[in-house]
Amino acid sequence: MPSRSPNSWRGPDVAAGERLPEPTDERPAGQHLAFLGAGTMGGTIARGLVAAGRDPRTIGVTSHGAATREKLSRELKVLAFDDNPSAAQWADVVVLGVKPAQALAVCDEIEPAVGEGTIVVSLCAGLSCALLESRLPQGTAVIRVMPNTPASVGAAISGVSGGSSASDADVAAAIAVMSAVGKAVVIPESQQDALAAISGSGPAYVFYFVEALVEAGVTQGLARPLATELAVQTLLGSARLLDETGTHPTLLREAVTSPGGTTAAALRALDDRGLRCAIQDAVAACARRSAELGAQAAADAGSR
Repeated sequence: MPSRSPNSWRGPDVAAGERLPEPTDERPAGQHLAFLGAGTMGGTIARGLVAAGRDPRTIGVTSHGAATREKLSRELKVLAFDDNPSAAQWADVVVLGVKPAQALAVCDEIEPAVGEGTIVVSLCAGLSCALLESRLPQGTAVIRVMPNTPASVGAAISGVSGGSSASDADVAAAIAVMSAVGKAVVIPESQQDALAAISGSGPAYVFYFVEALVEAGVTQGLARPLATELAVQTLLGSARLLDETGTHPTLLREAVTSPGGTTAAALRALDDRGLRCAIQDAVAACARRSAELGAQAAADAGSR
């Protein structure tokens, strides 16, 4: 069984006079998390955890390039690891933040270093728990998570699904990690593709709509900065109204829509253009593509 040595990590190169925690034979109290591939999402979650009060000495990071992990280590005072196996051996929770195409190779790399009781949390879109379990020691708890980009402002919604060996406590540990950057919900893994199509890709739909709304405002004679401010604040206010009141969106829409009025004319134009059908088609296409990518990853793994 791999031992979790505190001497397998190193701090980054530091400027003269700058002091970072030195390696000791004593592990800081608390669950130790290693982010393998601390890029955009992994780095965002690490920042959220530190901002929430987690001891940065209980967080380790790796990255393909030394500059990325060392920059994050300087910023957050977390531990920078030179390689993935050292980080995995040290950690209680391993977070796979690499690109899906790299994930299986990373699992193969860390397999000898993953100890009993280690939890592996995957942020890799499309990859099933079963596929990752097949590349890790038997009985490893794998948790599949689909976050979204509002994590960067602490407003994510993440879908969390436990694999065949994951206990309720393991899932709770993953939820605790993701709660540092927003909300998390537990769903059956069979619903991950649907969740990816709603919340995973959902921010892109919202940004696309705002783009169109701003352009429409400019067409109507508004200055672009004003049209942007109006569109963004309308989005923020409407989302807050939905969230804080718990009122069904149909009722909120009807409250704005007077019979024969301006909003009714606008909604009729959207219906004439088939907006609802377009949204249905977009979500279905996204879910279908997510399933295809997962199936392709499994096929590729089986051919190795």
